[in-house]
Amino acid sequence: MTEPFKPGSTPKPAGAAVRIPKTAPPAAAPGVPAATVRLNKRMAELGLCSRREADDWIARGWVRVNGAPAVMGQPVAVDARIEIDRQAEQQQRQQVTILINKPVGYVSGQAEDGHEPAVVLVQPQNRWRECNSRMRWGHEQLRGLAPAGRLDIDSIGLLVLTQDGRVARQLIGEDSEIEKEYLVRVSYRTEKGDESTNVQALFPREKLALLNHGLSLDGQALKPAQVSWQNPEQLRFVLKEGKKRQIRRMCEQVGLFVTGLKRVRIGQVNLGHLPVGQWRYLAPHEHF
Repeated sequence: MTEPFKPGSTPKPAGAAVRIPKTAPPAAAPGVPAATVRLNKRMAELGLCSRREADDWIARGWVRVNGAPAVMGQPVAVDARIEIDRQAEQQQRQQVTILINKPVGYVSGQAEDGHEPAVVLVQPQNRWRECNSRMRWGHEQLRGLAPAGRLDIDSIGLLVLTQDGRVARQLIGEDSEIEKEYLVRVSYRTEKGDESTNVQALFPREKLALLNHGLSLDGQALKPAQVSWQNPEQLRFVLKEGKKRQIRRMCEQVGLFVTGLKRVRIGQVNLGHLPVGQWRYLAPHEHF
């Protein structure tokens, strides 16, 4: 049996998992000290955990830096050896990530304006019967379960709720490049007042080009998007960012009115046939 690591004790290689970056950072020039960063930030950069988790693990004595017990707020060199105790790994394996098909009328995060958060739907009776995960439901799975990204109250589709800080950082971190795909039903009225069910035929090509690249929100240029027609009334959007009500506001700028919005994919994970209002666990083989 592996002996748990205790702060102040002599490190034992068998008692902890050593995590080392896949690519070693460049060594500092002779006589020049290596750049330092706060330990919790470095652990998040390496994908070990979230900053909050890192602080918790450090406080519990589950982290060592270059063989010595870590302390809160510690600066570390980018080439420092960071070791994580087995107990931290076990705690992390118990964290769940849940996929839900959010209905209209529910908010993504905290309850607001009398509307309930989507997390209230995460109950045993709403688990999709085709969810093939061996994970058993437990109320402890609701602790710290938070949305990794927003979905408007008027929108439906794939919403990720997770206890795992690594997943949250991957999806909504500052450097996230994860794609989100949406199907967006729109209407359009020309300057002459013409309106048709065949929006694609009326909508100017130059405005479609603007949706792909050239618009700004909140004083910032938007990243290039992939926007194309799925049918005469529906557009497909693929974005790598998620500003508040971004698609609706983009459409408003080019004269389109959104009548329905559904998120169908985040990274490599698809909504699939998950029914509205039901949820399932992220499978072990699935990755965003």
